[in-house]
Amino acid sequence: MADKGFRRKLTAILSADVEGYSRLMGDDEEATVRTLTSYREVLSTLIQQHNGKVLDSPGDNLLAEFVSVVDAVQCAVAVQKEIHARNEELSDKRRMQFRIGINLGDVIQEEGRIYGDGVNIAARLESLAEPGGICISKTAFDHIESKLPYGYDFIGEQTVKNIAKPVGAYRVQLDPRVTVSGKSEKSAKSKRRQILAGAAVVLVLAIAVGIWQFYARRPTVEPASVEKMAFPLPDKPSIAVLPFRNLSGDPEQEFLSDGFTEDIITTLAKLPRMFVIARESSFTYKGKSAKAQDVGRDLGIRYILEGSIQKQGDRIRISAQLIDAKNGHHLWAEKFDRGQQDIFKLRDDVINEIAVALELELTEGQWLPGWGGITKNFDAYIKVRQSLEHFRRFTPDENILSKRKAKEALELDPDYSGAMQMVAWALSMEGLYGTTKTPEKSIEEAFELAQKALIKGDDDAGVRYLLGFVYVNKGQFEKGVSEVKVARDLFPNSAEINAGLGMILNDAGRHEEAIPPLKNAIRLNPIPPSWYYVNLGTAYRNTGRYEKASLEYKKAVQLQPDNMFAHMHLALCYVNLNQLEAARAEAAEVVRIDPDFSLARYINNASWRSEDAKQRRIDEMRKAGFPE
Repeated sequence: MADKGFRRKLTAILSADVEGYSRLMGDDEEATVRTLTSYREVLSTLIQQHNGKVLDSPGDNLLAEFVSVVDAVQCAVAVQKEIHARNEELSDKRRMQFRIGINLGDVIQEEGRIYGDGVNIAARLESLAEPGGICISKTAFDHIESKLPYGYDFIGEQTVKNIAKPVGAYRVQLDPRVTVSGKSEKSAKSKRRQILAGAAVVLVLAIAVGIWQFYARRPTVEPASVEKMAFPLPDKPSIAVLPFRNLSGDPEQEFLSDGFTEDIITTLAKLPRMFVIARESSFTYKGKSAKAQDVGRDLGIRYILEGSIQKQGDRIRISAQLIDAKNGHHLWAEKFDRGQQDIFKLRDDVINEIAVALELELTEGQWLPGWGGITKNFDAYIKVRQSLEHFRRFTPDENILSKRKAKEALELDPDYSGAMQMVAWALSMEGLYGTTKTPEKSIEEAFELAQKALIKGDDDAGVRYLLGFVYVNKGQFEKGVSEVKVARDLFPNSAEINAGLGMILNDAGRHEEAIPPLKNAIRLNPIPPSWYYVNLGTAYRNTGRYEKASLEYKKAVQLQPDNMFAHMHLALCYVNLNQLEAARAEAAEVVRIDPDFSLARYINNASWRSEDAKQRRIDEMRKAGFPE
């Protein structure tokens, strides 16, 4: 066979055809050919973007191959979503729907074409797919079950033409799911019964019939065990918003999907009757296929919001669904399509739907505006999201990048409160990082920007929190505490503001008062950023509870090994425990992270509430062996 140019290989095969093609041609040949030509270009482009190759496209059929099954399924989902969106612009009679089959199998390749049972099985699976749907073989499913966040319905062993043995087949649910179903072929019947039960509840809740039809084919989510929850359920509706999945195929659009998720989290948290898990904890599930009951149990919450977001040109399409993790029911689901300038309107529409589903009464404008204010410049919005991402990494270099991105956003929209705040935050950290020779000037610039943002009135809680931090850097500790308490009163469900209040109370020497808001922050954010633990450790250390303090610092180091402040405070803790060798090891870690770190630079750039506190810190750092 080698002489004839044949070779065998294992490949992922995608076969697609148009459902009802003969009818469409009979109704209007020219319109059908135009639509098919346009849609075939869509398929070819998406196949290429997903590292695939079109091998043949006779008539209404298309055959493609992929090195990876993951790429093939992701491509198929993107194809069906794009075709669905384009069909909405056509009359019902002219809409064209594709069926897609995917198989992983051994094929023979000859001069750019492939043959064999692997191809035939993909074609047979295509015929089993629903219009607008995807059907995959068990061999393909086995390779993607834990890799992609979609739902799968096992439809049994299928006897297909010209294939000796029955083929196990699964239908792919197109929207990202918290759970991955189809674990066992034997469970298919019980899952169908659960689906019907879930649908009945949806009907009782008066969810629209169309939404019921959309979800009736999907597996329900297993219920969470209240008794096994890591935390007691709050006495008000509690929710975790999982990261919205980016369906654009463009990694740069992660800033959009992540930013939209965070906007939803922040805005929901402003509702006084809601308990909302903070961003850091929700984002630990990004890219993972976690079960709803596990999320509910680990975070101690009742409801889960999940969804997807896709930007194409100047349009943004969003799919969202609300799940009750306690009983597995879908309370609400909807799809939205807006211009990119309406990103904040999209957020508010989603929140309004959630409020209706949870029977929350909202007053007009109760949750507006969101954190950081609103801009009509989409590019400025994305740059602020990028700035925030850099800032949260808490390193000197990332802080420089954060300020740069925020300034670019401010140039695009000089009235954008969110950009003002991010520039101010980056400026306020320059002294601590030692990246400026004029820290006093940076703090004054930060203060001016914060005041300007406060006058705009777009985000009083966020700006008050920023002002509190700036006041502390100016050495005005009680003013700092006062501002952050105002922010916490305006936004009691914000984990970050609660943690910030604890941090500033520490700076003001009110360490015992710092403990409750820090603990509350960790309940709102059960998988928090490391600085929460650093500040709780500092509160314990300064009240003489050194063992408890060291445990909190170690948690911070475990979360973020390169957090130099965690290592620095752990060194000080070890000094007070008289474990000087361990203290010196932690001091060495600080120098590893920041080779230019020195005791003098740190002392000169930090704010001190008294000379005694300053001298005590100098003595502790010298005992730990920090370089002078």
